[in-house]
Amino acid sequence: MDFGSLFSALLMGIVEGLTEFLPISSTGHLILLGELIGFRGPPGKTFEISIQLGAILAVVVIYRQLILDLLRGMWRPGLERFYVTNLVLAFLPAAIIGATLHSTITGALFNPWVVCVALIVGGVAIIAIERARPEPTIRSVPEIGPLAAVLIGCGQALAMIPGTSRSGATIITALVIGVDRKTAAEFSFVLAIPTMLAATVYSLWKARADIDVSAFGQIGVGFLTAFVVAYFTVRAVLSVIGRIGFTPFGWYRIGLGLVMMAVLALR
Repeated sequence: MDFGSLFSALLMGIVEGLTEFLPISSTGHLILLGELIGFRGPPGKTFEISIQLGAILAVVVIYRQLILDLLRGMWRPGLERFYVTNLVLAFLPAAIIGATLHSTITGALFNPWVVCVALIVGGVAIIAIERARPEPTIRSVPEIGPLAAVLIGCGQALAMIPGTSRSGATIITALVIGVDRKTAAEFSFVLAIPTMLAATVYSLWKARADIDVSAFGQIGVGFLTAFVVAYFTVRAVLSVIGRIGFTPFGWYRIGLGLVMMAVLALR
């Protein structure tokens, strides 16, 4: 394993950790960065799947007490069962659509031009919704009811289009139906755990024949980097998002999409 490969893995891990839980599309950033640096990881996308697992683990660590409380309380009537039921309802739309259309979507849409367009469209949507969103009526995760959970889950299903952003789609949908910013972000982060774990396990199973022991060094660097960066990113977002809102992320998406379109056109 040469230094160049490990450094590329480090860069990809940093980008994954920074972008996975922000409304700016981690998949889009990884596709664009991979194009720019000529990244060639292990076959079958096992590298991308592995670093995504590192980012998921960061959220599991941050919400470990909540997860334990939900696991202990989900079997008896009460707030924990209500919370888990709504997480399941929000998880199902993406799970059903992903299971039926995953291969079609990945085969047809995973290219840099689709990412650029999705970044720009999503950025415009974030800015418009931040300006026109209704006054929040839901100010804590337990207040998110079954109907709101299903609607957020339908929004999450849009994230299968690369460049859309899973967190962006769920947060935008939550804002539209009256969830406040911090609660929308928190529900999005917790919902990411079952959604991303299911997607990662499914993808690893499909790519099991491509797992290469000789690439474990590269995978390990990317995994650890994604975990550390995602851990601090999620904590930072939760502490400031109520004050800054999501508009800056919308402008960032538009700027990045336009710049990358120019770069791709000139290559």
